[in-house]
Amino acid sequence: MKIKLPCKSVVREYAESIIIAVVLALFVRTFIMGVFKIPTGSMKPTLIEGDHIFVNKFVYNFIPPKRGEVVVFKSTEEKKKYLIKRLVVFGGETLEIKEGSLYINDKPISGIDSFGQRYYYNRGEFGGEGQRVAVPDKSFYMLGDNSAGSRDSRYWGFVPKKNLVGKAFLIYWPLYRIRVIK
Repeated sequence: MKIKLPCKSVVREYAESIIIAVVLALFVRTFIMGVFKIPTGSMKPTLIEGDHIFVNKFVYNFIPPKRGEVVVFKSTEEKKKYLIKRLVVFGGETLEIKEGSLYINDKPISGIDSFGQRYYYNRGEFGGEGQRVAVPDKSFYMLGDNSAGSRDSRYWGFVPKKNLVGKAFLIYWPLYRIRVIK
């Protein structure tokens, strides 16, 4: 005597597969990796308008951010807006912009190529000529790579640690711009 097992319908199998795929995709997008499109030229030449990037959202749960990393964070001015800038100064440090160079705790930044290759302009309430800015604990000072065309910490101040979303790590679109973000 043969026992006949009930088989799932094809529609039910596809529906279950789609639901599982959607739940996994939402989990990955919420907690592990985000995708963002660059809307402005504030990070030129590293990122240009129209670049699509991947952002590692969980890395800062295990490893603290490093100076020079390109970071996505929630805006301090518009709560639903995300920004992308380069992390320059940590809480407890001071920054001064002198003659286009960055000085942290009265010493020029060294060892990070991306800072030495750019000219930084004295602008805004938190980056004026001769101004020494003290960054509060559990906060960061962020600058755009395109100093002449970036609204950044020089204008709106400091980014609280809780606003960090993740580390930008890859340009995936357009295809001719695919590269790791340094």
